Amino acid sequence: MSLDQSSPASPPPDRTGGWRAVREAVSLPEVHASIPIPDGSFWRKLIAFAGPGYLVAVGYMDPGNWATDLAGGAQYGYALLSVIMISNLMAILLQALAARLGIASGRDLAQACRDSYSRPTTYVLWVLCEIAIAACDLAEVIGAAIALNLLFGLPLIWGVSLTSLDVLIVLYLQHRGFRYVEALVVGLILAIAGSFAIEIWFAQPSVTDVARGFVPSVEILRDPNMLYIAIGIIGATVMPHNLYLHSSIVQTRKYGDSETSKREAIRFATIDSTVALMSALFINAAILVIAAATFHGTGHEDVADISDAYQLLSPLLGSGLASALFAIALLCSGQNATLTGTLAGQIVMEGFINLRLRPWLRRLITRLIAIIPAIIVVYLYGERGTGALLILSQVVLSLQLPFAVFPLVAFTGNRAKMGAFVSPGWMRGLAWVVAVVIAVLNAWLLYQTVVGL
Repeated sequence: MSLDQSSPASPPPDRTGGWRAVREAVSLPEVHASIPIPDGSFWRKLIAFAGPGYLVAVGYMDPGNWATDLAGGAQYGYALLSVIMISNLMAILLQALAARLGIASGRDLAQACRDSYSRPTTYVLWVLCEIAIAACDLAEVIGAAIALNLLFGLPLIWGVSLTSLDVLIVLYLQHRGFRYVEALVVGLILAIAGSFAIEIWFAQPSVTDVARGFVPSVEILRDPNMLYIAIGIIGATVMPHNLYLHSSIVQTRKYGDSETSKREAIRFATIDSTVALMSALFINAAILVIAAATFHGTGHEDVADISDAYQLLSPLLGSGLASALFAIALLCSGQNATLTGTLAGQIVMEGFINLRLRPWLRRLITRLIAIIPAIIVVYLYGERGTGALLILSQVVLSLQLPFAVFPLVAFTGNRAKMGAFVSPGWMRGLAWVVAVVIAVLNAWLLYQTVVGL
């Protein structure tokens, strides 16, 4: 295969010890340290650091979330809002750790795994991550294809094929500057948020019932079907490939190599991701709230298919605009997520196995990994059954999540690897609790699935 002929700058000095190998190359070399950080006020620096968090946030509002949120709202009303809130808080903590790892060590999570584990372990983690990205991309590609079908009547297979154009979009925008990629993503997020704000106004949900839904219920653990959807929500919200993505794209900022500069970068990157993920909380909660207000208790509790939701929204809400806004937001969501998924695929491939290809070739490979399974699924199942497949894809993500979370928590809590930037005790404690909770929930899901066979 052709090697990437670009000539990225040499990696900055690696001042942290504890890693098995010296860092061979920077992450995303074509855009590494390409965005300058201005001197001056807090707000100017905050704006300069703003962006990576929103690229991460799109993964928390992709079509996989739609399927799980629609199913949860239609079947159980507002009860699973608490799961969305808790999983979003988990995401905020884990993404803060990912940013800390990238800035402090100069390694993304995939590179950190390669520099810490044996080659067989690294390859196993790489394969698991590729499976997770394929499951995630399956949801995103199918979601975008469904939106094109609903809006324009385009056959699903053609819609899936059109999503490959994101390879060209990413290449073009990155050539102009990484800020253009971030601007496109933020613009699409605003379109999604605006669409759902109007949808909520149409649905007129009970404020009291919504507030009650944010209070956790033991019933979630007792009901196997509710638990299945709840873990699907966690898998859709806390996404493994986002940890790899975030630890890489925070390094697009040109912060200094001193301890003071890195501490400042960690602080601003954490603010950026926290604010961005709150927008994901609003969108995920909005989907579930709309489903609960529109479908639950109206004889449409079995709605888990995006196409069914599209067909029913306008008649039930009394506005022809409701279905159109739903489909437009879905299209924006799917295309947004495929953009960041392509970047994540590149980071994982380069980080785990140090395979460096020409930018167009590596992005084409990562896109084909998603499109080929999606075409097979659409060919076999057609329009029906995609809702169940979307939920299943999120459960696959959730099952893979511990294999990304445990290394991340271990690395950022290791003083030998992180030096002065080791995560504080309270953060380490919370992170291990989150990691264990995720692992226990996954084990419980497997037990319930086996018992139910």
